[in-house]
Amino acid sequence: MAEPISLNVDGVTRALEVPPDTPLLYALRNALALNNPKFGCGLGQCGACTVMVNGEAVRSCVTPTSDAIGKQIRTLQGLGTPEKPHPVQAAFIAEQVPFCGYCINGWIMTAVAMLEKNPHVSDADIRQGFGNLKCRCASHMAIMRAVKLAAKSMA
Repeated sequence: MAEPISLNVDGVTRALEVPPDTPLLYALRNALALNNPKFGCGLGQCGACTVMVNGEAVRSCVTPTSDAIGKQIRTLQGLGTPEKPHPVQAAFIAEQVPFCGYCINGWIMTAVAMLEKNPHVSDADIRQGFGNLKCRCASHMAIMRAVKLAAKSMA
């Protein structure tokens, strides 16, 4: 049964009505009409649905909307603008990371969460942080370069 709730998404409090056990992904995409994050596997395994909740990268496809009430939700759309992209977005553009671009939401949101906690990441830190993300285009080396580039500008 749908209930009225409020979510703080990208710094704006938004009202919606969804059942509390609705995956956060569906609340963001369907109820709030945000086109990032993406539906990938629906099992929390690929990362296409990643958003940040209170600074932590979470899989929104397996996170109940009720778990996000009263917390700060940040999406790819809330990171930067085309005129002034977030340093991670700018680095992904500079390194020409996306091939198909479908999974890029998960990689960028995970990188932002990682670098905001520790901008002095090692290659091992990056590999570990990205250990559960999937990219079928095999742009992993470009992603590594982009994260290192972004880390320099965020340090």
